[in-house]
Amino acid sequence: MTKPILLVAAVALVDPDNRVLISRRPEGKSLAGLWEFPGGKVDAGETPEGALRRELEEELGIDVCETCLAPFTFASHGYKDFHLLMPLYLCRNWDGDVEPREGQELAWVRAKRLADYPMPPADAPLIPWLRDLLG
Repeated sequence: MTKPILLVAAVALVDPDNRVLISRRPEGKSLAGLWEFPGGKVDAGETPEGALRRELEEELGIDVCETCLAPFTFASHGYKDFHLLMPLYLCRNWDGDVEPREGQELAWVRAKRLADYPMPPADAPLIPWLRDLLG
């Protein structure tokens, strides 16, 4: 039996101090309490970049230009009911101040410390890529 593929786009927002933004999934959501990279589901007819622009405005109140989203790596992970495919982008430029708009906790973290934060199984393999790039 095959599982449906769920396409989710995520972004590593990197601030001028080379820290990466992660957010903690709030209570009531699946995988609550785990830390993840911002982003969300790609809707039908939507590009991953378009989904990120929409999600970042909804979740964090920032505006990101699609040309500032640099494809970086991806995750492919089988969950019980679906298979997740998640491109991860890097972004160093956005307009507005990052603020939690959906009750999530936010943290700016050095790449070498990301492994200290419990993450969903699909997100964890992305950490070494960020450590190699950002130190």
